[in-house]
Amino acid sequence: MLRIYGNRALKTLPGLDTRPTAARVREALFNIWQGRIVDCRWLDLCTGSGAMGAEALCRGAAEVVGIEKSPEAYKITRENWQQVAQLDQTFSLFRGEVVKQLSRLHGQPFDCIYFDPPYDSDLYLPVLEKVVSLNLLAPEGEIAVEHRPDTWAAAPIAGLDLVRQKQYGTTHLAFYAPTPEP
Repeated sequence: MLRIYGNRALKTLPGLDTRPTAARVREALFNIWQGRIVDCRWLDLCTGSGAMGAEALCRGAAEVVGIEKSPEAYKITRENWQQVAQLDQTFSLFRGEVVKQLSRLHGQPFDCIYFDPPYDSDLYLPVLEKVVSLNLLAPEGEIAVEHRPDTWAAAPIAGLDLVRQKQYGTTHLAFYAPTPEP
């Protein structure tokens, strides 16, 4: 069991196949984005248990969309989001490989995107490039990328500006915003 905002309990997957974002990191992210969450469109990439999207719903996001590859994690995420979503909130979840599934969202900009892939994956650059090419980040939006510095280093990406980096123990968050048009 995992607890989120409002002391709500969420289901998690047994074992080490998914790595829930640590409570300290979740709290820090939502403190950083506190003025963005209410009525936002939230995209949760590599959802795992769906804790980040569930927390966004609990904090007032209007819509949460997620992508998860694992059938077991997909099922848990759906259950968790159904448990916390209010009648005036919507959520949708796509199952499959994240880079391929992103194409389903072409031209639907999100205010907040949370991307937490398996640390040892090669998904970082392909997903961030796809977010840019599909116009998935609203002009004033941000994407937060959870990573460990030994598996990926935050770097400049065409169409995105690295606006801040935070460290919480061995977990790092890199925040990107759309590059302003000249």
